[in-house]
Amino acid sequence: MIRLTKALNAWGTPEFEGALKQEIEQLDGAQLPLQQGLKTGSYALAGHKAMLISTSEDAGIIRVKAGIFYSGILTGCACADDPTPVNEESEYCVVQLDIDKQTAETAISLLAE
Repeated sequence: MIRLTKALNAWGTPEFEGALKQEIEQLDGAQLPLQQGLKTGSYALAGHKAMLISTSEDAGIIRVKAGIFYSGILTGCACADDPTPVNEESEYCVVQLDIDKQTAETAISLLAE
């Protein structure tokens, strides 16, 4: 389970956005729905940046909407004579993070935007 402890501890302060972005950017890409959010590529690459879009509180949960910028590639057949160049493509997806205010446990889901 993902725990965004620094973000939870900074909730309600001016440091919240920075703490949240830092924790999201330190997550392994496999912990985010990057593969499912691909629009042009077929494989999500490591390395992503986060942008806070909105926040709200609801029954013990901090609900965050965040944009994730990352890169993907369109893979070919990987044959020795494959002429397809492997170019990185910019990708973007929007996720919702539900942070439990007691435990910092965080559920992350892809939004269709």
